[in-house]
Amino acid sequence: MVEMSKGKVPAVCWDEGELSHMVGENVRKIRREKGISLSVLAERALVSKSYLSNIERNLKTNPTIDVLLRVSKVLEVDLYDLLDVDRLSLSNELTGVVQLAHEEGITTQQLSEYKILFDFIKWHSQQEN
Repeated sequence: MVEMSKGKVPAVCWDEGELSHMVGENVRKIRREKGISLSVLAERALVSKSYLSNIERNLKTNPTIDVLLRVSKVLEVDLYDLLDVDRLSLSNELTGVVQLAHEEGITTQQLSEYKILFDFIKWHSQQEN
């Protein structure tokens, strides 16, 4: 379980479109570097070829964490490599929150719906200072 310091709430630090674009680019780049065809990756990750193709071409802009985890396992890379965590500059706390959300069965779409709550908490924190 992820423990968070009192008063510290991770802020969402990426644009959803930017994140999905990076994921698609990274899946394609890593897949090609490993010499794995789209068909083979789709079969091994238990994802349809068209779904995976849509992710790579940024037509599927909100793949689930579950799908990304399966793709990362087949590609033998960490999920963070698909998300390009260094480029996103995500904190350890935030990555822990994302992992916890996955373990609890929360989808990427559901997580993005909490952005309003995150924005409110951030605003409220600023009002107290």
